[in-house]
Amino acid sequence: MNSIDGFLQEFQNLGSSGLLLKFVQFCIWVFVIMLITWLLRKALNRSIKDNMMRYRAKKGVLMLSYIIIIIIAILTFTGNVQYFTLAIGLFSAGLAFALQEVILSVAGWVAIFTADIYKTGDRIELSGIKGDVIYIGITRTTLMEIGQWVKSDNYSGRIVQVSNAFVFKSAVHNYSSDFPFVWDEIDVPIRYGSDLKMAEEIITNAANNQLTEYANYAGQYWKKMVEKYMIENANVTPTIKLKLTDNWVEFNLRFVIDYKNRRIAKDLLFKQIHDAIKATKGKVQLASATSEISALPAINVNLQKE
Repeated sequence: MNSIDGFLQEFQNLGSSGLLLKFVQFCIWVFVIMLITWLLRKALNRSIKDNMMRYRAKKGVLMLSYIIIIIIAILTFTGNVQYFTLAIGLFSAGLAFALQEVILSVAGWVAIFTADIYKTGDRIELSGIKGDVIYIGITRTTLMEIGQWVKSDNYSGRIVQVSNAFVFKSAVHNYSSDFPFVWDEIDVPIRYGSDLKMAEEIITNAANNQLTEYANYAGQYWKKMVEKYMIENANVTPTIKLKLTDNWVEFNLRFVIDYKNRRIAKDLLFKQIHDAIKATKGKVQLASATSEISALPAINVNLQKE
C-alpha cells in the first residue's frame, strides 16, 4: 500500500496542482456515466414498445448524461463548490459569444419538442428544404429529401441535415401535424363541341371512386381542427369548376388527399378519366393546343424556266 501511495503521490506531482490527476479522474467518471447511459438506453429499447416514447426516453437519458458530465467537469476543475456559480457564469458567457449558432440550435431543439413543432415521421419544409423527418438531434434535424431534380413528392435519395436554429429564422411547413391532408387539383381540357354534361359526369364519377374515402377521413380531422383552432369549417368533398379558354373548355377538379398519396391519386384519376372519355366514341374529346391561321398574304409563284 505504501508503494501505491507513493506512486500516486509522484503521479500527482507531475501535474500543476494535481491537474493531471483530476483529468484522469474526470475521464473515469465520463466512462462510467457513458457506460450507465448505454445500459439504460439498451434497457429502454427492450421495455418501451411505442416508437415515439422510446425515442424521446433515449434522448432524455442521453441529454441528462451530458448535463451530469458538464457539472462534474466544473466541480472537478474548479476544485471547490463555492466557485460553481462563478464557473457557470464564465462558461455561459464564453458559449454565448463563441457558440451563438450552436446555442440557438439547442434552443430550437427544445422548442421543437416543447411546442410540438414537428416530430419524427412528419413531412415538413424547413428553410426551403422539403422532406420526411427521420431524426431530431440536439443541433440538427435530419430529413429524407423530397423533390429537387425529381418530380412530385418522390424521394431524391439524399439525406439532408438542417440546423434546428431555422425554426426561429424561417417558416416551418408541416404537412402532417394536425391535418395530414392537403388540397390538390387537376385540370382536364375538353374540346369545344363535346358533350360537356357527359364530361362533367365522367370527372365526377372518377372523383367519387378514387377520393371518397380520403374526403371522409379528412372531414373527421377537420372537425378536430375547428375545435382546436380559430378556423372556419371547410369543404373537403371534391368540387368541379368549369372555365372557358381560347382553346378549350377546362374542368378543374379540386380535392383533399393524403399528403403521401398525391401522385398515386392523380395517376388513378387521369387513367379513369381517359378510359371513360375514350369509351364515349367521340362524344367527349380531350383538347390539345392548336394554332389557327386566319389569313395569309398573297403569294406569287413563277414556274417558268429561264
